[in-house]
Amino acid sequence: MIIEEQQRPRYALAGILLLLSLWTTSAAGSRSVHNFWNNLPPFRFEQDGMEMFSAFLDPGALWAGLSFSLPLILILLAHELGHYCACLYYGLDATLPYFLPVPTFIGTMGAFIRIRSIIYSRRILFDVGLAGPLAGFVVLMPFLFFGVWMSRVSPAGSQGDLVFGTPLVIELLEKVFFPGVPAKEVYLHPMARGAWVGVFATALNLLPIGQLDGGHIVYALLGRSARLVSLAAIAALVPLGYFYPPWWGWAIALYFAGRRHPHIYDNTPVNGVRKGFAALGLALFILCFMVAPLGYE
Repeated sequence: MIIEEQQRPRYALAGILLLLSLWTTSAAGSRSVHNFWNNLPPFRFEQDGMEMFSAFLDPGALWAGLSFSLPLILILLAHELGHYCACLYYGLDATLPYFLPVPTFIGTMGAFIRIRSIIYSRRILFDVGLAGPLAGFVVLMPFLFFGVWMSRVSPAGSQGDLVFGTPLVIELLEKVFFPGVPAKEVYLHPMARGAWVGVFATALNLLPIGQLDGGHIVYALLGRSARLVSLAAIAALVPLGYFYPPWWGWAIALYFAGRRHPHIYDNTPVNGVRKGFAALGLALFILCFMVAPLGYE
């Protein structure tokens, strides 16, 4: 275990960003709640965009939006705390989780921690990289389970300006609670919609590319050969962009800014137990990944 002198945590900044994100996600979630209970499409830019901004100053709407925002915030927080606690275990200097509040239809751009320390070994890189997605998925599943359970069959769920994709993990749960019903006819409860965002964030982080969690895991397993995997994964995003154009933006951003790995001093290969956990990480990626997360009508 490596112990380094650590900088003082910035609790005030982390707390303010967390509260702001709870505010913005609750405002966004208020529209999801309203539309669900009134059997309206999940999100319409013209109608819901203006109403969402009105919800920022409406305590009743913000309270209703908690059924969307709390699951989402807790999932993202669990993900980042997984990384943070792994850093604490290995004595690495890392910031507290910082949220990114934005007034969009989900209310946030996610959260992150910054690791200031040198990561000395592939073993440590692996553990820190996998801890986030694993912790996030553990917290995600109860919300997703009960959210799908509270969902209902309605054609309105597949209408609106945004059409949400169905990852394998949600498809499996829908088959349990709504056997024989097509996925497009299942209208997800706002709790499940918040968990959906967590599922999408988990899939993005597990892409086996450079600075992403999946990239750290692959680098810990393969060393320098992981660069070829990163390039192959970026190349794979190009044809996927025909189904979901934002993949092209991700491919460009990751190619120019996200391919580098932290320098590792101890290149001792990871052991068999960690290879088993790597298989678990791959399974999580398969369960969460969507070729077309969002569609536009």
